[in-house]
Amino acid sequence: MVLDQRIKSFVALANFLKQFSANAAKENENALNDLFYDNLEQLIKTVHIYNPWFTEENVRNALGAIAQTLNEEELVEWASKYIHQLSANKAPKQVAVIMAGNIPMVGFHDMLSVLLSGNIFIGKLSSDDKFLMPYLSKILIATEPEFAGLIEFTEGQLKDMDAVIATGSNNSARYFEYYFGKYPHIIRKNRNSVAVLTGTETTEQLRLLGNDVFQYFGLGCRNVSKLYVPKGYVFDMFYQSIFDFNNVVNNNKYANNYDYNRTVYLMANHPSLLDNNFLLLKEDTGFSSPIGVLFFEYYDDVKTLNTELEKAKEQIQCIVSGSSDINNSIPFGKAQCPALTDYADGVDTMKFLVEL
Repeated sequence: MVLDQRIKSFVALANFLKQFSANAAKENENALNDLFYDNLEQLIKTVHIYNPWFTEENVRNALGAIAQTLNEEELVEWASKYIHQLSANKAPKQVAVIMAGNIPMVGFHDMLSVLLSGNIFIGKLSSDDKFLMPYLSKILIATEPEFAGLIEFTEGQLKDMDAVIATGSNNSARYFEYYFGKYPHIIRKNRNSVAVLTGTETTEQLRLLGNDVFQYFGLGCRNVSKLYVPKGYVFDMFYQSIFDFNNVVNNNKYANNYDYNRTVYLMANHPSLLDNNFLLLKEDTGFSSPIGVLFFEYYDDVKTLNTELEKAKEQIQCIVSGSSDINNSIPFGKAQCPALTDYADGVDTMKFLVEL
């Protein structure tokens, strides 16, 4: 396949998937509907049986984000940065991708990168997300049958690969390094995202921040898990602005985590603990807050904070803020809307793949 074929196939997939994003309607003229629409709709509504974190809302959000990402103009612009390597007539490499299962279809960008780079995708699925990705690949193959020989999913031992992309925790990363260190590899570890408040935010900005915190129940590396606030900051307006997200506590898994963490902190008589019955705010210098908890830390001045964030960049996926004084920040509400070039852990996946 030439690059243009691959891009057009993913664009066709996007045109189909956008029907399933929140508040979207079925487009009767889509050629893929007869084959896949009803089955995907059913999968969206039932996958929570196997993973209670994968609510219908969260799966639709993930599908909508994928559809938005697969914009033809942006795909062409992205690929053009590597056009010299993509134009070379190289034999495809077999790339094993070990996927996480924290949010729906979190490994999609890796699959996209492997296939657009002209390589063969071997997916090792997480047991928490083993239905959605194979079904998307089935739809993709229907748009371009030549993909059939380039996509494989396995639950068994990985073998005969030329390179590895593995996503997991800091603990699993050690095992990945041990088992796959001899191959060209990208091994990702824990990362978290943070938000910087100045005290001048509007109610709407804080509501958008609530989306960065609560979407996917806060399980993604791009979810905000910590706030930096100026000395003397009062959280009343923040809590008022995020009140509409209180329905997260209706999810049993979220509620159990929230109740457990609240009990632990109260028994420890932890100072500076705030609670609104669905989110705990805890003063903490760490980045990785438990489910149902948002860490916060006071800062003195923006210049010093920028220096601290730069030092901690290996632990931070993205920074959310409404202030232009915060280096490398993105607007409130955009944490879960990564561009094609917003690579996990800041490692250029496409560059890695085209240079194999």
